[in-house]
Amino acid sequence: MKVLIVAVGAVKGALAPVVADYERRASHHWKLSVEEVPAGTKSGSKDAQAVMSAEAERLLARVPAEVDVVALTRDGKSMDSRELAGYLDEHAVRSSPGVAFVIGGAYGLDPRVIARSRRRLSLSKMTLPHEVARLVLSEQLYRAGTILRGEPYHKG
Repeated sequence: MKVLIVAVGAVKGALAPVVADYERRASHHWKLSVEEVPAGTKSGSKDAQAVMSAEAERLLARVPAEVDVVALTRDGKSMDSRELAGYLDEHAVRSSPGVAFVIGGAYGLDPRVIARSRRRLSLSKMTLPHEVARLVLSEQLYRAGTILRGEPYHKG
């Protein structure tokens, strides 16, 4: 099953190699691909709604029509690692075309992205920088794969 991460902005700095490592590990369990779109607007506007709208256009353009969309947002439903593994396993068993996890930018996700999603997932009630959200998501995708295969990584 295909798992897609669509995110505003690239991971830079000290977290970049860690995120890349977990995405590499997760790709052993899923057909993982990552799409990064630029943050902000072409005009450089700082208006939150204009920024979210411009980012939504770019995000939604990268999400195939047939996949389930999961919007990462603070007010989404939280899942533990086993629940996420079960969610992904359910999609794989149903021969689902895939799941796309969407991570917004500094202002969050535009309502159009939320409306396109079938599920909203909260990684934390706290606001996380997109790089940290990418790290947590990629690690959890790897962990979900190890849970489903009975590998010893997950101890909880």
